Formats: sequence, C-alpha cells, structure tokens
Amino acid sequence: MALSVTSKTVGIMIVDDHPVVRKGLSDMIAQESGFRVCGEAGDKDEAMDRLHECKPDLIIVDVTLGNSNGIELIKEIKPHRPRVPILVLSMHDEPFYAERCLKAGASGYVSKGEPPSRLMDAIRTVLSGDAYVSEGIARRLLSRIVAGPSGGSAVDVLTDRELQIFELIGQGIRIRTIAQQLHVSSKTVESHRENIKRKLQLGSAAELLQQAIAWTQSRQL
Repeated sequence: MALSVTSKTVGIMIVDDHPVVRKGLSDMIAQESGFRVCGEAGDKDEAMDRLHECKPDLIIVDVTLGNSNGIELIKEIKPHRPRVPILVLSMHDEPFYAERCLKAGASGYVSKGEPPSRLMDAIRTVLSGDAYVSEGIARRLLSRIVAGPSGGSAVDVLTDRELQIFELIGQGIRIRTIAQQLHVSSKTVESHRENIKRKLQLGSAAELLQQAIAWTQSRQL
C-alpha cells in the first residue's frame, strides 16, 4: 500500500557503514518538511535491531556494508516489513547491482553520485508505491535485457551469497575471517569458493583470487 507523504511525518531508517554518509543523509532529510530519520545502522545485524525499534516507513540501504551485504539485508527485511519500501543508495552506478537489489525486494536504486534533489524524488516515488531507478541505469538495464544472457557479466552466474564471498576474497580477506563476518563455518565458505571456481571455470584458488581482485578493483570509484 502506498503511503501518502502528506498524511504524517515519514520515518526513514538509514543503513550505511560510513558515519559521515549517514550524517549527511540525516541532515538532508531533516531539512525536508514531513520527513524525519527514525534510526540509523552501520551493518545488517544493527539494522535488524533498529528495524523493530523505530518501525520506519522507508529504509535507505547501501549495497556494501563492511562486514555484511545490502542485498542479503533486503532479503532479511522483507518478511518482517513486506510493505515498507527499501531504497538502495549505492556508490555503484551500474545495472548489475540495481538488478540484483530489485530482484531481492528493493523498490528503487539510486547512485550516490546523484544530486540530493534526485534522491528526494526517489524517496517520494517509492513511498507512492512506484519503483525508481535513474534514467541512466534504466537504459543500461534495458540494454542488458535486450542483449540477453550472453551480454551480461561473467559473474552473473553467481548467487548473491557467492558474489558477496567473491568480493570479500577480492578484498584480500581470508576464508576464516569471511566465515566470521558472515557468521558461517569456514567449511561453508570453502564450499561456496569451490562453486565459484566451477561456475567461473577457474582452475585454482590463485586464479580465483586474481579474478576476484580484478573484479573488486574495477568497481571501486
């Protein structure tokens, strides 16, 4: 059900692992009539705690959350708050992440490079019950659809969890540390690693590391 932004003050929860970003968003939202920030979180676990405390009308989530993942958070939130729209605000201005976030249950996707007015447009759009992506991302999403499976990235074959582990490997994080961050066993992470190697047709852990580093670096601004 769409929320009328004029009927009451809209409570927004911000989930981003950078305190400076959270502060900037909070200050911007505070200047808008009819909106307030009801809670902030820096990772997935903290976000789930805040979710039950502040009962937001809208949640802004980053894709990258340090030791957690915004896509996994979206999937975890939806069963608890199926009617609450989730807007992804990410440094990744590309359809690859936008498509995965929307499939996970997000209502919109905005790049952090967009001006504040565009973010507020996105907030109002998803609160009204419509989906939102920027024109640039929409064009590239359409191009991916037209191109079909052969036009996508090699990592499109990875699940969201495999992609998360692939990126963490690319950051130089060891298997045991990844397991601790994701609250799973090292054996589970190793199993995912083998699946990634198989899907990407890589013959060794060294090849996997090399490709993961290249992938991660190509997406850093």
